[in-house]
Amino acid sequence: QVQLVESGGGLVQAGGSLTLSCAASGRTFSNYIMGWFRQAPGKEREFVAATRWSGIRTYYADSVKGRFTISKDNAKNTVYLQMNSLKPEDTAVYYCAADPSGLVTTPTYDYWGQGTQVTVST
Repeated sequence: QVQLVESGGGLVQAGGSLTLSCAASGRTFSNYIMGWFRQAPGKEREFVAATRWSGIRTYYADSVKGRFTISKDNAKNTVYLQMNSLKPEDTAVYYCAADPSGLVTTPTYDYWGQGTQVTVST
């Protein structure tokens, strides 16, 4: 049974930083894409960042490029999202997701975590 468990969300002031973690278990993810998405109230779920377990290529939404960094620890089966220079518009529930196919930026991944709330205050 695949499980993706996010942690690290919270309340932070604008300009601050947070690091989200996604612990993955239940199968081998070596050929999977691991992604982070977010959903604000009343808005559609949107792509934030992604990486592949195998390889070093990373993908970012334009809105977070230069501020967010996705990374992984293969030994711990954990993916991270380092978020710097946070803005109030980054406020959302952040979801970790995993998928074996190549549609990186669309929210059609096979597996999803339960989400973790990130709130950025002014």
